Amino acid sequence: MGFLENLATTPYSEWVQASWGWAWALTIHAFGNATVVGLSWIIALRLWGFFRTIPVTSLKTLFPIIWIGVAFQVYSGVTLWISKPHKYVLDWVFDTKFACVILGAALTVIFQRLYNREAAGWQSNGAVSKDAKTWGTAMAIAWGMVTVMGRLTAYLGQLYGGG
Repeated sequence: MGFLENLATTPYSEWVQASWGWAWALTIHAFGNATVVGLSWIIALRLWGFFRTIPVTSLKTLFPIIWIGVAFQVYSGVTLWISKPHKYVLDWVFDTKFACVILGAALTVIFQRLYNREAAGWQSNGAVSKDAKTWGTAMAIAWGMVTVMGRLTAYLGQLYGGG
């Protein structure tokens, strides 16, 4: 039996497969994803001029919540993955989703650094930089794609033998 098959037969994995573990993990995953995607889009939309009553400098308070959401996604995602790792590693839809998670995290780091450097200037100038709009939008789109590919994993992944 290979490493991945061994993971699928651990007591934790068996708990996920045979009891409420799957439902709990999926619920945590959905809340984590909703938090990250929702707040990323609020930030991106604010950069493009929506929600003008929200000061640009107050968006800083959303980053810790986004990272907590990412932590929830990672924990619950590993929990779901461990239930059938040998199938997920062969699933191109899941691989694409996972690539979007990595991309989303990287873009969030890049955007957060840009934000920390420039946000005070955006507030005082009344205008957000083109770089901020580009990186913020890319961050929101990447996290949105995590949702899309996650849902497609449940459908297309199974159709092609991966889910």
